[in-house]
Amino acid sequence: MTGDVGQIVDLEITDAAHGGVFVGRLDGRVVFTADAIPGERVRARLTDVSKPSFWRAETVEVTDASPHRQRHIWPEADIDRDPADRPGGAEFGHIDLAHQREIKRHILATALQRTGRLEPPVEFEGPRAASVGNHVVAEQPDGTRWRTRVSLHVDDDGRVGAYAARSHRVIPTETLPLATAAIERAAAALGRPAPGRVDLVQPADGHVRILVHPSTDAARKGRAARRSNDVIVEHVGTRRFRVDADGFWQVHRLAASTLTTVVAEELADAVDPDGWHLDLYGGVGLFGALLGDLAGPSARITSVEGNERATEHAGENLAEWVGARAETARVDRWTRALRQTISNRDRERLARGTVVLDPPRTGAGAAVVDDLAALGPASVVYVACDPVALARDLSRFAGHGYRTDRVRGIDLFPHSHHMEAVALLRRDAAR
Repeated sequence: MTGDVGQIVDLEITDAAHGGVFVGRLDGRVVFTADAIPGERVRARLTDVSKPSFWRAETVEVTDASPHRQRHIWPEADIDRDPADRPGGAEFGHIDLAHQREIKRHILATALQRTGRLEPPVEFEGPRAASVGNHVVAEQPDGTRWRTRVSLHVDDDGRVGAYAARSHRVIPTETLPLATAAIERAAAALGRPAPGRVDLVQPADGHVRILVHPSTDAARKGRAARRSNDVIVEHVGTRRFRVDADGFWQVHRLAASTLTTVVAEELADAVDPDGWHLDLYGGVGLFGALLGDLAGPSARITSVEGNERATEHAGENLAEWVGARAETARVDRWTRALRQTISNRDRERLARGTVVLDPPRTGAGAAVVDDLAALGPASVVYVACDPVALARDLSRFAGHGYRTDRVRGIDLFPHSHHMEAVALLRRDAAR
């Protein structure tokens, strides 16, 4: 069958794919389309027919709806809007929350099987409730109001909003249902900032910071960036973490506490107080502090992070452990140097140690995996934000004799296609 861009076609949706798109079939050809659900029949407009193996489309009408379809959680992104005018960032908002999580579990398991040739049991759960001061904070039943960090864009005409899906065109948005209520109110009161980007950040103290990043043209006209309270404090349990307002911190208000709880559950009593423990891609020391809590006051911990400011904060956040050190370096260069220079004494201590890996979406990569396997830590906890990268890296670890008994998916980005996953790897006893 031939197809033309703009042509309307009828699709049977058979599966979900990584990236927030769904698999349609058209006379045997794969067509990826957004805003659908497996089991549905939809009408879609072709947007890309350039590749012989698959085409791309955008759903314009649902002709046979899934029982899991709901009114989109974000009215501006609902199916009754023209696809070109739907903002991105809530690709699963038309699916009921429980079914979203089953789809994500399926995508994670499929990535492990197809990319990694691995079939560990895959579990999937939502964010955990957490104690904050004298009260307990839990997920909203509908999965909204979780974003404590939001980036909006301002075009040359002063329109403020999110980008359209798979576009850099600004779509003005009156509501931000995934953001906290305070951020939504602050966004509504922005007025007309300089063209560029506006970040809204609500840390643990509840006060929204507004960080204005003008475009190059706006900056040339003297409209400089406006920042508020550069250093903020976040809380995880009884611990406090200093972080730059524009630095990296998990966006879901329960993410940091959920991830540390899950990682602690995976490690249980396996952290050796006499081991040398590594927090790689360590940010401001979130998992380094967890390793310290598990190993005890005499723990030796090294946190490695490429961002110098984050490393400075990690040093402060890990100060209670005399044996903790925060280093600024690219992780791949650091592991390679360590592999080449490590002493026998340090190698023996690392062999009793735990490594926490929390890489960006691209994953840790072959060089880091190979170096860590050669260094031989007792266990590795991999915290992933991309299922395909995780599958690739776990497969490489498996080639070095590190196995995982299960992978735990966590829905820290409800109504979007993103997810986190945690896997504990241990070396085969025979190796």
